[in-house]
Amino acid sequence: MPATLSTLELCAGAGGEALGLELAGIEHAGLIEIDKHACNTLRLNRPKWNVLEQDLFKFTAASAFKGVDLVSGGLPCPPFSKAGKQLGHLDERNLFPVAIDIIDQLRPRAVMIENVRGILDAVFDDYRKQIKRQLKKLGYEVDWQPLNASDFGVPQLRPRVVFVAINKNDADRFEWPTPHKTKAPTVGETLYELMAANGWKGAKLWKERADEIAPTIVGGSTKHGGPDLGPTRAKRAWESLGVNGHTIAEDAPAKDFVGMPRLTVQMVARIQGFPPDWQFSGKKTNAYRQVGNAFPPPVAFAVAAQIVKALLAGRRLMRVAG
Repeated sequence: MPATLSTLELCAGAGGEALGLELAGIEHAGLIEIDKHACNTLRLNRPKWNVLEQDLFKFTAASAFKGVDLVSGGLPCPPFSKAGKQLGHLDERNLFPVAIDIIDQLRPRAVMIENVRGILDAVFDDYRKQIKRQLKKLGYEVDWQPLNASDFGVPQLRPRVVFVAINKNDADRFEWPTPHKTKAPTVGETLYELMAANGWKGAKLWKERADEIAPTIVGGSTKHGGPDLGPTRAKRAWESLGVNGHTIAEDAPAKDFVGMPRLTVQMVARIQGFPPDWQFSGKKTNAYRQVGNAFPPPVAFAVAAQIVKALLAGRRLMRVAG
């Protein structure tokens, strides 16, 4: 599908949202990301992308991207996450004011921002209303929608919130994506081939046990913690699927392996909805954090496709009117 719209992506990470937008036919004018490993991942997989390794707080070149149709991204989650202190706008990592300033400078036709489910908590009602008021003054209609990754084919229970703002001329044409009619595949169905890659004799039995979708993948903090599958409750959920969630493996189980297998970075990426050929730069801990913090590409695609539909319809009407 040829690219007909363009985006500037903020906090691009390892490319989960960027992949979804690309699949929807959106061209990337630029991708801003502070983490060097994630930037290397983006460059490794898409050498032609314009990847800017910068701190968004210090980004001063927004005017170079005037004319993009969309501002997209996944702003830092800790200010709104239940796993943190939920300081919201008081958290030094909150990038919503920076994003709104960039939107003000560029005036794209649409905005698509992903964040954690916690941003819909009552404690942030006033802050969401403040964001909505600011964007309404800039000519946008705004909505926040909770979406489950498993509703869009991702084998994982991953609730996320997507924030979409559409310019008033196109807002009536935007509709949120509807969940898939078929269930997402199980962990066993998704990972069987990867688990059996080294000839593990127990792979078929493991596949039968891993007959549910995965719990939410946890990315981990850059300040503490190694690569594991989350807190105690998450590890227990993984154990019920026959997975040792205490560490991440370098490789699939050997032929005569006995016990509960661990997941590799590649396996976790598959559970996040990344395509098999997407590679992650950096050592295991850095690579896992990139995967764990990503926005599943199929969910990003589902929303982006609806934005594209609305904007292209609006463009056609403008041509007819002209």
